[in-house]
Amino acid sequence: MEERRDRLRELGELLRRLRKDTGLTGKELAQRAGVAQPTISRMETGRLLPTPETVERISTALQLDDDARSELDTLLVRLRDEVSRLKGGLAGREAANAARVRSSKWMAVFSSAVIPALLQTAEYARLAVAIGRDVDEDDAAKAAAVRVDAQAVLFEEGRRFAFVLTEGAVRTWPGSPSLMLAQLDRLAQVSTLPHVRLGVVPWKTEASAFPLHGFSIFDGSVSVVESLTGDLTLTEAAEIGAHEEAFEAFAVAAVYGDELRALLGEIATDFRDLAKQLGA
Repeated sequence: MEERRDRLRELGELLRRLRKDTGLTGKELAQRAGVAQPTISRMETGRLLPTPETVERISTALQLDDDARSELDTLLVRLRDEVSRLKGGLAGREAANAARVRSSKWMAVFSSAVIPALLQTAEYARLAVAIGRDVDEDDAAKAAAVRVDAQAVLFEEGRRFAFVLTEGAVRTWPGSPSLMLAQLDRLAQVSTLPHVRLGVVPWKTEASAFPLHGFSIFDGSVSVVESLTGDLTLTEAAEIGAHEEAFEAFAVAAVYGDELRALLGEIATDFRDLAKQLGA
């Protein structure tokens, strides 16, 4: 709790400094950003964690450059992670993840074991948030709903997404083989979106790196590694650079477009055969 208060104060001091650098008063910033003046005051005094929408309005009003926006986003990511842990529960964690996605314009996601959250069908998502864990069923259902709702960003203009999966991630199936047929259709559909680049590294292709874990890079300034118990947020330039290099290494080996959809079709055939063998 004390760490959260310290970060809120740090955020307030940063916002106050950025405002003063532009020569604006709190009232002028509120008017320019279209938010209430008490909101500006509470943020600058460390008493309010702003929503992603408020951050976007203030950033636009202050005309922040890339460095200032990166500094602001790094603080906000850490705060939202801490808030999600304090709230507890899967739904709170998913809400924090959704807020992080909404505040980003560019994402690069690598996964070697699971379909990324933004690409999951509702049925896959329900299993992904709960499988292998002792969870409350209502909390898991709410978390899955939040995860699926967050996927609306894939269709918003002005955003870009790059996903690279290993074939192992696509073939690892929770629930039943039949569930994966709908999931494969979902991947094929998303691969046609103009601002989404989706690739899969075939198992027959030699990999130039070991896929030790998956990660999501947000706007080139934050990388998040998801674990069973929480997320590890990395912000150091060297860490981000290492993840970007790993992403590019797998991206080069991946297939895209028609070749990707052909591969998904082959995997779908295998799942249909497996479903027949299992009588599912």
